[in-house]
Amino acid sequence: MTNAETSRLTLAAAADALAKGTVTSTSLTDEALARINDPAGEGARAFVRRNDARARKLGEASDAVRAAGHVRSPLEGLPISVKDLFGIAGEVSLAGSIALKDAEAETADCPVVARLVAAGAVITGTTNMSEFAFSGLGINPHYGTPRNAYDRATGRIPGGSSSGAAVSVTDGMALAAIGTDTGGSIRIPAALCGLTGFKPTARRVPAEGAVPLSTSLDSIGPIARSVACCAVIDAVLSGSGEDVPAALPLAGVRLAVPTTVVLSDMDETVSAAFARARKVLETAGALITEIEIPEFAQLATINAKGGLIAAEAWHWHRALIEKAGDSYDQRVRQRILRGRDISAADYLDTLASRKAWQAAVETRVAPFDAMILPSVPVIAPEIAPLEADDAAFFAANGLILRNPTMINFLDGCALSVPCHAAGEAPVGLMIAGTQMQDRKILALGLSIEAALAAITA
Repeated sequence: MTNAETSRLTLAAAADALAKGTVTSTSLTDEALARINDPAGEGARAFVRRNDARARKLGEASDAVRAAGHVRSPLEGLPISVKDLFGIAGEVSLAGSIALKDAEAETADCPVVARLVAAGAVITGTTNMSEFAFSGLGINPHYGTPRNAYDRATGRIPGGSSSGAAVSVTDGMALAAIGTDTGGSIRIPAALCGLTGFKPTARRVPAEGAVPLSTSLDSIGPIARSVACCAVIDAVLSGSGEDVPAALPLAGVRLAVPTTVVLSDMDETVSAAFARARKVLETAGALITEIEIPEFAQLATINAKGGLIAAEAWHWHRALIEKAGDSYDQRVRQRILRGRDISAADYLDTLASRKAWQAAVETRVAPFDAMILPSVPVIAPEIAPLEADDAAFFAANGLILRNPTMINFLDGCALSVPCHAAGEAPVGLMIAGTQMQDRKILALGLSIEAALAAITA
């Protein structure tokens, strides 16, 4: 198997190659590390920290376990990257910042990392991100911005905040990546980079030991090459240990297309890709109905003062900003400081509004198996204009976060799967459900992914 072939493997294909002995965990790890360390590649921008020696030891240990006749999980021996906010024993969690450079090292792996290592995964390093996860664009002034594999010569955003996570997968520096999603930070980079990303119901995966953005909204999940890859990783992260679910047949499946807000401001590429995907699904027997969800139009008003994110971010950052505020990305700092003016009454009002909002949306979508909508309404914009202009940055950030953040506020679960044709700019189709419908969304995602293969292959 060639180096180029191993860089594009799904997790199932890589596990099969390991079982057959055509590759080893050591060889997969060495190839991933070589790509990370290639001075001509994106590794220096995609990763904040690397520990090659640790990765090689994990790969060698996995090969030894396999040689002894044991396979701990479907992730056994597979190189996986983790976002730079997950605690790893002996390392400082920087969260894409320099403000934390003098913080104490973690004394233990956080639960997510511990579960990956116990499953036999090989951690290739910690990936770059929007500072403190507070942007959907993936631009980082401290460590650089990894360029999207699509149109790399121009230099387009990878999406954020899990920017390095997505690039680590597109560039074969890992076979899958673990990110966080507070307002779309898994689904956005997956959509813009042509990958699959899964945002689970937040409470299914433990967030302890990870630098938070919003404790009410943060969720943890994978970015990978397929829905099955995401299902395998979700089973490990959630501790469920479940197998990949059986695909849910599309014939008779009821899909809602929200028409409120989320179909606005689509560019031509996204609009055409979404329309084409709808037609494919209807041809496969899915029953697609457009519905209004007026609550979606209310969300901007509910969050007008900064919402749960600003309030909860300020709670965590207030001492650090006082100590090291000048070292922050000032665009991130500006957004966090909005939380300073949110009163306890404002915060409690937002929590109450969220509860009522969730109940209303759940009632509207109850007759359907899932919602489908564009993950992001535009293709990846160029980096340079967004770095140069605050107005352009915040306008793009708001637009790109708009659709996925609806599902975080709903406390739902969602997949983003590619729906663009070969040669086109990457576009993601979001498949979303209400809370704890994760297995159903994954099962439906398998069928939708297979149907869309006629387009995306």
